[in-house]
Amino acid sequence: MADVKEDGPTSPDVHFEPIVKLAPVEIKTLEENEEEVFRIRAKLFRYFNNGESTEWKERGVGDVKILKSNNDETKYRLVMRREKTFKLCANHYLLPSMELKANCDSDRAFVWNTPADFADEEPKAETLAIRFANAENAKKFKTAFQDCQERLTSDEKKDEEKPAEETDDVAEKLGDLTVKDDNKEDESKAEEESKTKENGDAKEESKDETTEK
Repeated sequence: MADVKEDGPTSPDVHFEPIVKLAPVEIKTLEENEEEVFRIRAKLFRYFNNGESTEWKERGVGDVKILKSNNDETKYRLVMRREKTFKLCANHYLLPSMELKANCDSDRAFVWNTPADFADEEPKAETLAIRFANAENAKKFKTAFQDCQERLTSDEKKDEEKPAEETDDVAEKLGDLTVKDDNKEDESKAEEESKTKENGDAKEESKDETTEK
């Protein structure tokens, strides 16, 4: 006797329309007006000191980025967000005075100070340390960090040279104005002298006419 296979009940394709339709929300990271110069994965630490104890505290693991402002080419910002939560753990501008030092003579970790980090919304002076998976990644970060600092230094020198050039231009323009003013004064004096002479001649003529009468 052949086996009889009983097919189970088939479930129909059911489609339910959502009760509430939500419009897509645009999430802004405040990085829209910046150009990404560098990005690499790392782990960040913050030096904690409350006056009683000191220790390094982990701030998070994620991609550390260096961003260049599209509105102001003289500004570079270091930003790092924690994985999954995307919460800021580093957010500060790069300065030419910042010194990137090897941490405990390691070839894959660095330490530096920033006078104002905005990761906690309010600016705070921080000592930060960053560690990479290998020495090659650490070298790439150091190169990008210092390249941006060199650009900032060159931009500062250009800004210092601009006022001197502008001062020279202003001095030249003032010199031209002075020459023009002197010429105007000479012309006005000549006109006054000629008018005085004409008035004197007219007076003499009137005297002669009176004498003849």
